[in-house]
Amino acid sequence: MPDLPPSEAERAFKAAIADHILVKDGPFGTAIQAYGLGEADYRGQLATNHDQKGNNDLLNLTRPDIVHDIASAYARAGAEILATNSFNANRISQADYGMEALVPDMNRAAARIVRQAADEASRADGRRRFVVGALGPTNKTLSLSPRVEDPGYREVDFDGVRDVYREQIDALLEGGVDFILIETVFDTLNAKAAAFAAMEAEEARGARVPLMLSMTLTDLAGRNLSGQTVEAFWVSIAHTRPLTVGLNCSFGATELRPHVQTLAQLAEAPILVYPNAGLPNAFGGYDEKPETTASLINEWVKAGLVNAVGGCCGTTPAHIAALAEAVRGKPPRRPPERPAELQLSGLEAFRA
Repeated sequence: MPDLPPSEAERAFKAAIADHILVKDGPFGTAIQAYGLGEADYRGQLATNHDQKGNNDLLNLTRPDIVHDIASAYARAGAEILATNSFNANRISQADYGMEALVPDMNRAAARIVRQAADEASRADGRRRFVVGALGPTNKTLSLSPRVEDPGYREVDFDGVRDVYREQIDALLEGGVDFILIETVFDTLNAKAAAFAAMEAEEARGARVPLMLSMTLTDLAGRNLSGQTVEAFWVSIAHTRPLTVGLNCSFGATELRPHVQTLAQLAEAPILVYPNAGLPNAFGGYDEKPETTASLINEWVKAGLVNAVGGCCGTTPAHIAALAEAVRGKPPRRPPERPAELQLSGLEAFRA
């Protein structure tokens, strides 16, 4: 299949991220928790025998006003990249709630809600917003067995996970997202299934489906759950020519810094990083103040490590506003020019 021309949104994004450090929004999960919703709020008028409390993606259908308010708050705080509330809007994750049949509707609604919030914010202040369709990792893994006694066992296979992601991607694109964000990647093989699904969607549509990929680490040594290092992850997904590559969740900005630095030295793609608001406290909450997060990320900016920043668990519109202020007028990272070379990856990278 010949290379397809970039969309207007892709051209605008590349120009913007080369010009200045872009700001991504914060999380839906902890923002939704702040509303103190009961099961009836999640369920709405839907008839189901499953308890829906905690099914944040269902709120796209039952409480779109909450999703819209959260997205709008991030946009007002200065976010230029707005992600959809669709982290678990896939058949694998929704099986826990018995809501598999509503997955396409959830994703279309998620995209339309954030598209509306983005367009409203842009009309108000004249600044371009980009809407990205968020794909979470699901709660299954292709690389590891859930049975200690049977290491070869898998609950899912590659083709099945690809099909799950394809359904989600198609619905998000129908709803009006600009790009697809494959985030919180704890298993690189899951991410590759999502990327393959996006490539299939691209071929079927005859239009580019740009990707953004973001890895999450499971230990301070810098590996994800499937065991890959940051360098090996980049080698594994570089062929997708992502709009951005980066890290999210895992830790706060302090703990992530050495791994951001590693990725910044390797990747030809722009770097997007959105850390948690520090480490969780004894009650699972986050205490890091917006000014602290902004100060830490400002050090990344001074070191020339990032092209875009945002917030993950525990961050709020106040954190995003502080980040936007901290990076305003600062130059973005300049990706390195690397020689053409053979690159292979397993758990670690190999260069010939």
